[in-house]
Amino acid sequence: MINGTVVTLSRIQFASTALYHFLFVPLTLGLSFLLAAIETVYVTTGKSIYKDMARFWGKLLMINFALGVATGLTMEFQFGTNWSFYSGFVGDIFGAPLAIEGLMAFFMESTFIGLMVFGWERLSRGQHLAVTWLVAFGSNLSALWILVANSFMQNPRGAAFDPLTMRMQLTSFQQLIFNPDAQSKFVHTSVAGYVTAAIFVAGVSAYYMLRNRHVDLAKRSFRMAALFGVLATIAVITLGDALGFVDARVQPTKLAAMEAVWQSEPAPMPFNLIAFPSQAKRENLGAVRVPYLLSLLVTHSLSGTVPGADALERRAVQQIEGGIPAVQALKVLARDPGNAAALAEFNAHRKDLGYGFLVQRYAPDLNDVTPAQMERAARDIMPPVAAVFWSFRVMVALGLLMLAYFVIAVLYTLRNKIQRKTWLLKMGVWMIPVPFIANEAGWLVAELGRQPWTVFDVLPTWMSASTHSVAYMAFSLIGFLVLYTAFIAVEMYLMVRAIKLGPAVHGDSGGASAQPRPSLAPRVAPAAPYGGKLEG
Repeated sequence: MINGTVVTLSRIQFASTALYHFLFVPLTLGLSFLLAAIETVYVTTGKSIYKDMARFWGKLLMINFALGVATGLTMEFQFGTNWSFYSGFVGDIFGAPLAIEGLMAFFMESTFIGLMVFGWERLSRGQHLAVTWLVAFGSNLSALWILVANSFMQNPRGAAFDPLTMRMQLTSFQQLIFNPDAQSKFVHTSVAGYVTAAIFVAGVSAYYMLRNRHVDLAKRSFRMAALFGVLATIAVITLGDALGFVDARVQPTKLAAMEAVWQSEPAPMPFNLIAFPSQAKRENLGAVRVPYLLSLLVTHSLSGTVPGADALERRAVQQIEGGIPAVQALKVLARDPGNAAALAEFNAHRKDLGYGFLVQRYAPDLNDVTPAQMERAARDIMPPVAAVFWSFRVMVALGLLMLAYFVIAVLYTLRNKIQRKTWLLKMGVWMIPVPFIANEAGWLVAELGRQPWTVFDVLPTWMSASTHSVAYMAFSLIGFLVLYTAFIAVEMYLMVRAIKLGPAVHGDSGGASAQPRPSLAPRVAPAAPYGGKLEG
């Protein structure tokens, strides 16, 4: 049996690297599309101020993209090094979308981003615009295939366990791609990236307006970001509601954790606005509740209910009872693949196989499983409720905050009053970290909410890790944390440096600093940012 400490350290390492990586991904998704929209305005109107905008935001995109690639490549190797049993168990399914992402989307995105950054003077306006749109589509295609792979872990569709090969086999590529969880999660994640980019562009533009630098460029960027952001924020909230419907059907334990529902209640169910869940006592140690609201939010009716942890754990005990003979039959088939009786027994209980694996953590000998061991395993089906509950509320609260900010920003920018609202501009600068925090909280809801499974209802996390030593895992965890912290430091340094240098000007005075040059100052041509090396 795998050492529990090794499993814990493997989980911490993957969670840490994924959280680091996910700081870069949403900004790339959103900034690439916002950049394509800016360049489309430039090609349509011919105003070089929009070219200055596109080149400036393109440099920031390039910095973020490079660091995102660096963090993403090393993260994927962990599937083979730290999660070898998982990789062997589902590799035929999980590997397919990852391979497609690398061969189709990632290479397209990586190739065209170089043309986008360095091809301004080598491509026509139309050609360069096409390249920029290809970068945007490539980055979002990458997200699609990654989320298809992730959604198989959340809602395993298009695959079945083969007792003869002892691994999952792909049965329907169409079901894998069109998994409802994948489609809703892809749109929700992509649009969250658009919100992130809008906040980022608005915040940097607000910084310039507060310092009276590059005012025309900043005002135009702020307006486009605000309009882009208000639509994206409304969309991400709406799509989050749709994702809740999917979770209610396929992951009821995640939904129960998100809402801290320990005991099933009749409809209409109240909503826990604030609660203090206790995993040990299986109850909330105090809560502020809003009557009827949970039924309305989750089922869109007053008659709908959400099953509590008590009902889900009772059902899990029954599934464990069915999973035990499935695992026992599987052991017989491992020794004698032609045993027809064992195959028939397995097929009769195959849907509960994962729960047989789940109880093995406490009862290695399935011939003598006690009711206490089954109850203990059944309790494991609930993820860490407090972490999921509060992560969900942080994500939602920050989403509503960003919506309010964008609505106010749109009103003032359309009235051409934004530069006079210094309080809103200062707020815009302070808002830059907000979407990143919301994205991280959303990731925690999705991944912690899936526990105790790596593949929901099929493969428990405790079985999935590699058999490394504790010392090896501790050493690699520290190494990854140091490396990824260095990546974050490099990202911050390069971003801040590029923002302080500001955008270059290519023939339109509107993009220059609004600060007037003293009349007696010598006429010296300003130095190009980066010594002119990135100016096409």
